Amino acid sequence: MLFFSAGPFFSAAWAQLRQRRLGMDVPVSLGILVTFIASSGATFDPDGVFGHEVYFDSLTMFVSFLLGGRYLELRARHRVARELERATAGLPESVERIEADGSVTRLSPTQLRVGDLLRVPAGQAFPADGLIEQGETAADEALLSGESQPVLKKQGDTAIAGSVNLVAPVLLRVQRLGDDTRFEAIVRLMRSALTQRPQALRMADRVAGPFLWVVLALALGGALVWSQIDPSRAVWVAVSVLIVTCPCALSLAAPSAWLSAAGALAQRGVLLARLDLLETLARVDTVVLDKTGTLTEERMRLLQSWPALTPQDPLLRQAAALAAQSRHVFARALAAHCPVPDDEVQAWREVRELPGRGLEAVAADGRLWRLGSAAWVAGEGATVAHPEAQLVFGRAGEPLLQLQFGEVLREDAREAVQRLRHQGLRSLLLSGDTAERASAIAAAAGIDEARGGASPEDKLAAVAALQAQGRCVLMVGDGINDAPVLARADASLAMGQGALIARVQADGVVLSSRLTDIALLREHALRTRRVIRQNLGWAAAYNAACIPLALAGWLPPWAAGLGMALSSLFVILNAMSLARLPVPAQP
Repeated sequence: MLFFSAGPFFSAAWAQLRQRRLGMDVPVSLGILVTFIASSGATFDPDGVFGHEVYFDSLTMFVSFLLGGRYLELRARHRVARELERATAGLPESVERIEADGSVTRLSPTQLRVGDLLRVPAGQAFPADGLIEQGETAADEALLSGESQPVLKKQGDTAIAGSVNLVAPVLLRVQRLGDDTRFEAIVRLMRSALTQRPQALRMADRVAGPFLWVVLALALGGALVWSQIDPSRAVWVAVSVLIVTCPCALSLAAPSAWLSAAGALAQRGVLLARLDLLETLARVDTVVLDKTGTLTEERMRLLQSWPALTPQDPLLRQAAALAAQSRHVFARALAAHCPVPDDEVQAWREVRELPGRGLEAVAADGRLWRLGSAAWVAGEGATVAHPEAQLVFGRAGEPLLQLQFGEVLREDAREAVQRLRHQGLRSLLLSGDTAERASAIAAAAGIDEARGGASPEDKLAAVAALQAQGRCVLMVGDGINDAPVLARADASLAMGQGALIARVQADGVVLSSRLTDIALLREHALRTRRVIRQNLGWAAAYNAACIPLALAGWLPPWAAGLGMALSSLFVILNAMSLARLPVPAQP
């Protein structure tokens, strides 16, 4: 029974010795083995060198508590592993592709190509990232973004691979496959989080080695001293010293803390590419943000029109009906600002979209209208009254309506910045856009400082300058031009919808695209650091108190085993408290 129950400790200790290193399992195994041998000797020869006292009950209790601690550690690891299993089981085994002639082909998701048109029935997961071309439904994106409520999906909206179609069948046009999908980002990052060891834990392992050598030396020294004072107690003093020591805070509880925190964040839609990002985030004092796609949404909104028109005006409705037939970012913004029924959209005939120019179509009266760039609508060499307008609507050579669009600040941007400021962080906006637009967005979000017209090289230099001042910098971005500065920053996060290279360079990905999750992540990082410090402090105090008692002969092996096991349980349970995310602090 001894080798069956304590077998994992003996196997691990033997492996550590073969690798010529000391781990927590070495003194534990020695303590178990010596206790068993001494108790067996006392059983068969009460007057012998081992004395007449036996500690089989202490031995079984010690092994039971220690196995209980290992079980709790495995639960912490399995919480993250379950998220990975849920992700890898998310994609369907086969999909329905609609061919050019209207026929349907069933095939594996691995055979898909960008541009394929798929029919996704209700109840099936979306096999790729893409646009809804027909139909309206709701999707369950809880695994991917942490959003617990179903998300409405209508024509033109983006569907995410791995999310589940809940309501009705839709047609999906494939945009991203394989490693470029948000689904694969989850799988890749979670596998990384499960396999790699943070720098802090590697340092803890290096500290644990010398600590265990000291423990072995104390046990041997205690046995030698007591062999002169009272030989019958020499073995038990050595056993007590071996058992009572508690290196678990270095070798067991710290990994559990990192993994518990990572598992809770993964459920929220925040994935860590490296676990020691939590340690770095706890030291961050400056957050640098990109503008487009990070602070602002991908969509645009109509800011101004010349002449000033309401959505009820026939000219604006006519322009919106034509814009509804394009997926261009400005056209979508106009269609969203002034929704029109399908009959007005279908009133346009011979609709053509010319890349770099815009849309042209024939109205019911047979005249040709255009919606696009000023040069194309007004004519080459012609000027418009408002050059800041991005779209012009009218007949060829006769611009009648000029439209200006602007970015939409994310709804939670101001709250996120306030919460970060409440945590003591200074904020800086770096954007390639004009200084005026960057300053306007920064003011709306409550950011401390803004710098516009920044190239990728300028962003890199700005972050390097902050680091030279002794600041610890967190960079948040999403574009290809953000990849160099994401790699340079002390800590970096990429938004979930960002470019693949940005997500690869970043230390973590905010799949939910919620800026408030960045503030939540740092709050959880501070909490994780606090829990690990509590565990280390407890282990230090416990060993400082109990080792002298064991050396003095005042701590019998049964008490030493109970103390070590309970100490292990305490630090692991404390680490598992990180499986619950903190309540957001009020700014």
